[in-house]
Amino acid sequence: MINDDGTLNRRSLRERIFAHAEDKTWLNALLHPLIQQETRRQMQAASSPYVLWVVPLLVENNLVANADRVLVVDVAKETQIARTILRDRVSREHAERILAAQATREQRLAAADDVIENMGPPDAIASDVARPARKVSNAGIAGRLTGKNRNAYPCSI
Repeated sequence: MINDDGTLNRRSLRERIFAHAEDKTWLNALLHPLIQQETRRQMQAASSPYVLWVVPLLVENNLVANADRVLVVDVAKETQIARTILRDRVSREHAERILAAQATREQRLAAADDVIENMGPPDAIASDVARPARKVSNAGIAGRLTGKNRNAYPCSI
């Protein structure tokens, strides 16, 4: 699990947690409380009008209620599989197992307040990313969101 330079071998870890459900459960139980504690600390320390909270597994980890708004960057399932294969250098079967362990596209979209379509090349999305921030800012939402969620605006990718 550890590379020669002392860093985590993410590929090895990913293969293990998708092959052994009990290892994934153990790892999540270990890491999630620490991640949530650090997230709260950073949100409380933020001085900007709102916080962009990037949570890849927002729906799966039942964190939607911790956000004031949810932005989902949406992609078709086949595109998601192809990108996972390319990014992680895994087989199609492995990519499908990864996606099967996540919320469905429909579940993510149901949780969304805003959606950005991410079907094209990386540079095509750049102008779309600013739109939700302008929407929040123009609506005065950033100024009035002061509740328990510290103006969280997650982006589930």
